[in-house]
Amino acid sequence: MNPADVAQSVLPMTSSDLSLFTLFWHAHWVVKTVMLGLLVCSVWVWAIAIDKIVLFNRTKRSMDRFEQTFWSGQSLEELYRSLSSKPNHAMAALFVAAMREWKRSFEGTPRSFAGLQMRIEKVMEVTIAREVERLERRLLVLATVGSAGPFVGLFGTVWGIMTSFQSIAASKNTSLAVVAPGIAEALFATAIGLVAAIPATIFYNKFAGEVNRQAQRMEGFADEFSAILSRQIDERG
Repeated sequence: MNPADVAQSVLPMTSSDLSLFTLFWHAHWVVKTVMLGLLVCSVWVWAIAIDKIVLFNRTKRSMDRFEQTFWSGQSLEELYRSLSSKPNHAMAALFVAAMREWKRSFEGTPRSFAGLQMRIEKVMEVTIAREVERLERRLLVLATVGSAGPFVGLFGTVWGIMTSFQSIAASKNTSLAVVAPGIAEALFATAIGLVAAIPATIFYNKFAGEVNRQAQRMEGFADEFSAILSRQIDERG
């Protein structure tokens, strides 16, 4: 990196012209790359957040409707027939998986009745794990941006400050008018890193808690439904 070239690219910006666009435009290409990458991550974070908010709200409403229907006294066979073709949410998928195993065991050979309770519980555990994995999809992106964003921004800041010092050495001028623009430009990268990381961390914690609540709700329904099927197994046994 040639100090004379650095000085020529940095010094034309004065301390009176410190708009965000000017700070970005006069930054070194490495710092520009860091800023653009962080801006892309910030947009990605908000896109994931909007998608997850819609998903969790839709899943919660679907669970509410299903539980209302399930506990309304409707026949399990009728409910299974209405949902078996296409269970459209987590709790319906859990119910259909358990009922499908139930029907296979009673419609098959008499030996399939043995261990039915254990098979139903296993099927529901697998279904819950699959649904939780679906709810957690892309949360790793939020965690990564939240943890790495400030450090990436700090890298841009360190590089920008190093470039500024090289320009100061080349111009042999240490006045505040020369130093301030370069330092502001460098710190701008850290600011963008924080803009990307802070929402990512907040959204990750919020969505992780929501996944945990919905998983507990599915597990609670699985325990209740398992108890219902267990009573019917005892009656038929």
